[in-house]
Amino acid sequence: MDVNEFREFARSAVDFVADYLENIRDRPVLPSVEPGYLQQLVPDEVPEQPEQWQEVMKDIERIILPGVTHWQSPNFHAYYPTSTSYPSIVGELISSALGIVGFSWICSPACTELEVIVMDWLGKFLDLPASFLNCSEGRGGGVIQGSASESILIAVLAAREQTVRRVKLEHPEMSESEIRVKLVSYSSDQSNSCVEKSGILAAVPMRLIKADETGSLGGEALEKEILTDIANGLIPIICVATFGTTGTCAYDRMDELGPICKKYNIWLHIDAAYAGAALCCPEYRPLMNGIDWADSFNFNLHKWMMVNFDCCAMWLKNADTLVESFSVDRIYLNDQFQGQSRTPEYRHWQISLGRRFRALKVWIVLRTIGAENIRNNIRKQINLAELFENYVKMDDRFEIVSARSMGLVCFRLKGDCSLTQQLLEKITERRKIYMIQAKCNEKLMIRFVVAGLDPNEKDIEFAWNEIVGQTCELLQLRKLAVDESVIDKVAQNFATTLTTDSYQEKLK
Repeated sequence: MDVNEFREFARSAVDFVADYLENIRDRPVLPSVEPGYLQQLVPDEVPEQPEQWQEVMKDIERIILPGVTHWQSPNFHAYYPTSTSYPSIVGELISSALGIVGFSWICSPACTELEVIVMDWLGKFLDLPASFLNCSEGRGGGVIQGSASESILIAVLAAREQTVRRVKLEHPEMSESEIRVKLVSYSSDQSNSCVEKSGILAAVPMRLIKADETGSLGGEALEKEILTDIANGLIPIICVATFGTTGTCAYDRMDELGPICKKYNIWLHIDAAYAGAALCCPEYRPLMNGIDWADSFNFNLHKWMMVNFDCCAMWLKNADTLVESFSVDRIYLNDQFQGQSRTPEYRHWQISLGRRFRALKVWIVLRTIGAENIRNNIRKQINLAELFENYVKMDDRFEIVSARSMGLVCFRLKGDCSLTQQLLEKITERRKIYMIQAKCNEKLMIRFVVAGLDPNEKDIEFAWNEIVGQTCELLQLRKLAVDESVIDKVAQNFATTLTTDSYQEKLK
């Protein structure tokens, strides 16, 4: 492909993307394909000769889009949003064209230095403690990871290595292997699955402590677990707290967890993957009371900040802990600029060696959309969730399971959990809107989260009408089933009665 063909191909691709996003509401949010569908539609081997790009574009529409779940659709109300925007897409395109693998400053100075700048921009935007910022007098700093899962794993690994070093100094008689088998970590049973997975990957048991009736983890429950483990000779290393749990978007009580972690020399990491973006709105900052106690913090820009996946911001109070834990140098990684300034070598702050130029799309989004519009977009989605909540409250067949939080509403049909289960199955089969289930206080519920590209009140009304329509149909079918059951039972009893000896005797 020469440059002229590239221009044509790229223009066609941009038109395709614009048309797709502009008309995304017209597509069923869920695909109708079965597992393995694509294997029937593509060749078994790589084509020997190049094909025309026009044919590739036709196949994207013909065989790829039918197997796509449309996360950017305003009819997508499952999990949590993964946002995008036109500026972010352009940033991704330019970043891909530059092809930077920015594991060190010399690999592309702009890649490292722009990341330092945008992480300070974001930290100030969220009003994070100054100790987290690269520009502070301390040893704090921010880095862009791929996801919250990576950030949490990195925090667990760093806490593990720091603890091993500390205990080795305090107890030189203990071998490193003796220390490692005693390590233990903590989180809530409402934390994301990636928290438990981080314990598996780090070979450190993750205690999932039962949250209270609101879905939050408090200091008393944490300290009780810590004291039990210490009494059994174990060594606590980290508590992963959640600001916005996956199930109900509940908030662990950082102001309680922080002092407990400090008391027992435990790293406190805050996972704010979804709700953390709302801290850019001053009215939501009181929810994060106690963040000053944290050693590290993460949130996903690809959830609510109009930056496309993948892009997770992570800050640390002492970034040196990552360098101490993960630094592995080779002669081919050395250059004459190392150690001349506070500019980080980000390869020491992450799992992989290579890294993408994610800061470019963040920079483009922040400049072309602006702080005010980002705040307004978050507030708008929260208001739309409140609108949906009001719809639910006005229908006495439903109940709100937990208090609405940010853009999430958790609701259910009153009565047996099977009703809610059947309702969700009916709605999913129709593919007009997409929601998922969860449990809270042993009650099955449906999670409705405002998501997609530029959702509006009509999208919420559409979703509610779909829910109500399927509810009416389900309850009518249940009523018919009950009526038929009663008729069958009466008929069966009557037939049985006719054959009894006593009844036949009375007839005589």
